[in-house]
Amino acid sequence: MLGLLVIFLWSRGSAFLKKSPPRIPEIVLPEDIVLKIAAAFRIEINRGFFVLREIASGKDLKTFLGAIAGLWIISVLGSSFNFLTLFYLSFLLLHTVPVLYEKYDEKIDALAEKAEAEIKKQYAVFEVKVLSKIPLGPLKGKLA
Repeated sequence: MLGLLVIFLWSRGSAFLKKSPPRIPEIVLPEDIVLKIAAAFRIEINRGFFVLREIASGKDLKTFLGAIAGLWIISVLGSSFNFLTLFYLSFLLLHTVPVLYEKYDEKIDALAEKAEAEIKKQYAVFEVKVLSKIPLGPLKGKLA
């Protein structure tokens, strides 16, 4: 901004200074580069819409519940921290967790297997006690 101000004032005061400001080069973006970037963004946006449609369609209950839980966790964290703190913590975790995993991967994998087995047991209980009692009505034949 300072450079822009200096060149503007220099061009306005060139009559007093008896010296014209340097010529600013013209910058033009090539059309093919812009189209490639737009196509890449379009592909990623369409992939995101596909994932959202698959989650919202109700075909995979685990994915739907995982998305709800993930959004809830993000909401709780977002209300507890400001953006810069959350960004700093994310940056810190992204740089420390892989190193810690490489160092302790056997112990972490064993604990993850135990946790996965426990989560599967709890989900089976949840499915029997809650999900099986939800009436599906006329949609039951259409989803299968």
